Amino acid sequence: MDINIREHIINNFKGDDYNTLKNAIDESVASQDEVTLPGLGVFLEIIWENASQELKNELIEIIKKRVENKEKNS
Repeated sequence: MDINIREHIINNFKGDDYNTLKNAIDESVASQDEVTLPGLGVFLEIIWENASQELKNELIEIIKKRVENKEKNS
């Protein structure tokens, strides 16, 4: 069976409104369930492909700070 995860996730959210997308992301992050990680990865990929360099830099800084904080708390 050939499953394209990206396509499946994108098709699953096609036509959804702002609140539905926001709630899906909020619930995925709050649950910390590893099953939701591929979906969040697809969303990040979509953001990255359409982001300005300024937004990409901001995202990298957020990730960098958060990773560094995790290392200190481990």
